[in-house]
Amino acid sequence: MATPAIGVLALQGDVREHVAALTAAGADARPVRRPGELDAVDGLVIPGGESTTISKLVDIFEMREPIDKRIADGMPVYGSCAGMIMLATEVLDGRADQRGFAGIDMTVRRNAFGRQVDSFEAPVEITGVPGDPFYAVFIRAPWVERVGPAVEVIGTVSGGPAVEVIGTVSGGPAAERIVAVRQGNLLATSFHPELTGDLRLHAYFVELARTA
Repeated sequence: MATPAIGVLALQGDVREHVAALTAAGADARPVRRPGELDAVDGLVIPGGESTTISKLVDIFEMREPIDKRIADGMPVYGSCAGMIMLATEVLDGRADQRGFAGIDMTVRRNAFGRQVDSFEAPVEITGVPGDPFYAVFIRAPWVERVGPAVEVIGTVSGGPAVEVIGTVSGGPAAERIVAVRQGNLLATSFHPELTGDLRLHAYFVELARTA
């Protein structure tokens, strides 16, 4: 089977950790900063970091239009934490000048689980990822408040730090938060799988890129 080339958007955030995890999961992983480097990959990871900073750097490095085009053409993309925010069609509690790629029809609340001191870990069952629940690390993490009809919810979590309850989530109790979604070739999680040593989610994305 062909080894997919998967880029990690290397403007800010957990770039090295994602490259290492993707490599261990069987991909030809490499950092991507320029449009020419994007042209050479079969899929892209948008890492965790600071979403407003990533948004600004995407424009500085002239990556917005190339990434928008590749997403429209069906390139698989996985966004973790800040990457989830960058893939959302709507962001709550973000900056007015913050712009993402609007690939997944969802509303995401930025820093929903609290500040850095509110970081936590919790088990999350991921649809399509076999085995025990994924031990997920949440750091200044977003959650998903609304999904469109084409979006599959593949992971939710209960608990976490004490936060204000805002609305309900897709027919479930308000305390059950959406933290992992998929829409076609686009995948997003609120948490950081690159920090756990559990390669199953990266392997899932590598296979998605291989078969896209």
